[in-house]
Amino acid sequence: MKSQKSAEANRAKLFLVGTPIGNLDDMTFRAVKVLMEADVIAAEDTRNTIKLCNHFEIKTPLISYHEHNLEKGGEKILSLLEEGKSVALVSDAGMPCISDPGLDISVKAIEEGYDVVPIPGANAAISALVASGLNTQPFSFFGFLPRQKKERHIELLELQKKQETLLFYEAPHRLKETLKAFTDVFGGDRRVVLARELTKRFEEFLRGTLEEAVAWVEANEIRGEFCIVIEGNSEVNEDALQNWWEDISIATHVELLMEKESISSKEAIKLVGLERGIPKRDVYQAYHISGNE
Repeated sequence: MKSQKSAEANRAKLFLVGTPIGNLDDMTFRAVKVLMEADVIAAEDTRNTIKLCNHFEIKTPLISYHEHNLEKGGEKILSLLEEGKSVALVSDAGMPCISDPGLDISVKAIEEGYDVVPIPGANAAISALVASGLNTQPFSFFGFLPRQKKERHIELLELQKKQETLLFYEAPHRLKETLKAFTDVFGGDRRVVLARELTKRFEEFLRGTLEEAVAWVEANEIRGEFCIVIEGNSEVNEDALQNWWEDISIATHVELLMEKESISSKEAIKLVGLERGIPKRDVYQAYHISGNE
């Protein structure tokens, strides 16, 4: 085990600084202090971060670090750490490394032996969860679902029997399609909470069933970023967990294992045969008849 003692002085540090998700009053004193004292602020979008810095009179230089410059931006951050300088990493809103590119540089910094220090702040998913009225423990956070219909459907098939509360993010222009996908797989009776514009002036929580959520989306103009909180499946038993594949086709079962385990179709076909207790040749035939190569 390698020990990191974050309070040790004279060590280069990468600070992961939580910033407000809407309301600037949610900025912590510690976050302001760290941003002021850091040598450089690495920002997902410097245009957004400069507004935050101006509001709190933070004069620290900014550099850009986002999903489109992971390699170049990451090299810059690592070179600064090598010089013994401290870097404060911020995302557009909320905690870095949650549905943003901060994870990549955090892993690299740890691998290089630098301290990675969290500076806690607001988080949209947790804020939505605690005010949802649904069970807060246990829960699973999944962020954004795959955009492709097939990949999303496979993901939801795996999620639909989970017993814990599920947390997702979604953009307004994809909300209707996503809620319909949930309803198709989970059923319309599952309780859901839609949380929009969290901490902002038009913050709103919509509580009901998935069927009601689809109806609301179809009847209203959709604005703002959404957190979706869905109750877990309370009807799952141990037999259902063991035979989770009963509601999906053999071909989908093969594809899901290939994606989940990062294995070849040949290996997945063998595993599906073992799980279902059927001959491998039957799985092979069903998989290839479905149009897969």
